[in-house]
Amino acid sequence: MEPSEQRAGDRFAGRGLGIDLGAVRIGVALCDSNGTLATPYQTVSRSGNPNLDHQRLRALVEECDAAFVVIGVPYSLASGEIGPAAHSTLDEIEQIRRSFGEHVDVHLQDERLTSVTAEQRLTEMGIKGKRRKQLVDQIAAAVILQTWIDGETSGGSGHAHALGKG
Repeated sequence: MEPSEQRAGDRFAGRGLGIDLGAVRIGVALCDSNGTLATPYQTVSRSGNPNLDHQRLRALVEECDAAFVVIGVPYSLASGEIGPAAHSTLDEIEQIRRSFGEHVDVHLQDERLTSVTAEQRLTEMGIKGKRRKQLVDQIAAAVILQTWIDGETSGGSGHAHALGKG
């Protein structure tokens, strides 16, 4: 086994979920247990009740047997600082982290331009209409998760933080 393969395997003990928190929908992505590839997984429609939404995310963590979760944070496009949108998201992430309990590590990842990247990928694939709306959040979540994975395997990336366990 190559040393780089061993490090990646040690670092990613279990599957990971990527989460793109939106006002209307929550995109979810899943990576393999080796932490190599993130793929779109599911879109969760917001219920209007944050606690119910967080319970649904926890159920997905359990269903997928996820050992870690990476959640996107919308830092300011211009400055990269924490603005009002990021503050609101960070508050929700803290609630989500607590709802997951102690068995899941929660990490943060800069999500600037992930929706733009997701839209570009859908355009390239020729996907339109209702199907596009269903997939854009999942693909954004996959971009968030893959960016985090790539940063971890290359020694770290900007605006990635660990919150630890609930």
